[in-house]
Amino acid sequence: MKKFVPLTLQANRVRIGPMGSDESYGLAGAFRLLPPSTPPVMLVVVSSGPDIESGWEHVSVSAEDRCPTWDEMCWVKDIFWEKHEMAVQYHPPESQYVNCHPHCLHLWRAIEMAIPMPPVLLVGPKTRR
Repeated sequence: MKKFVPLTLQANRVRIGPMGSDESYGLAGAFRLLPPSTPPVMLVVVSSGPDIESGWEHVSVSAEDRCPTWDEMCWVKDIFWEKHEMAVQYHPPESQYVNCHPHCLHLWRAIEMAIPMPPVLLVGPKTRR
């Protein structure tokens, strides 16, 4: 995760209520973010920040009426992590599903271990975005 809290997050931090936090929480907390989507949709992003005890960094991203798009997830990933860092979305066995919100997706990054990545060619030809 980034070393410093981007201004985009500080300006949109949820400060009151059960998910409320302040600057002392760093990258952990809840945030209401408006990505450059068309049409615009408010995303609620909840970050654990770097959790040294579990060894993971985690961000959940949800919208009220639909799941976040690929572009929105990429946008959130770039806010929390550096461009060279990899974050993943998991599809666990059904027996381990947790569904607290019908339109929520998650990004994960292991702090200490490298997560294997398949060869790019197995996904498809590499093109510039």
